[in-house]
Amino acid sequence: MNDIEKFLLERGNTHGDWKEQAKIASNIKLAMMCGRNYKNMPSYVTEGLDTIAVKIARAVSGDWTEKDHYKDIAGYATLIEKALSK
Repeated sequence: MNDIEKFLLERGNTHGDWKEQAKIASNIKLAMMCGRNYKNMPSYVTEGLDTIAVKIARAVSGDWTEKDHYKDIAGYATLIEKALSK
C-alpha cells in the first residue's frame, strides 16, 4: 500500500465512504441553493457555506466523534463572520 492509499484509508475512517459523503454534501448544497438569498450572497459566503456542508456530511457519514469536523465548521463560520464585519 502506497502513501496515498494509506492516507485515503485513514480519511475514510474519519470522513466516511467518499461516495456517501459526497452525496450527502451535494444534497445539503442543493437544499441551500433553494433559499431565496443564496443567489445574492457573495462568493465568500456561499463557498463558506458549501464547505460547512462538506464538514457536516463528513460528520454524519464518518466518525461523528471526530472533533476536527466541528472545529472546521466553527472555523469556516468564523471566516464568514469576519469577512462580513469588514
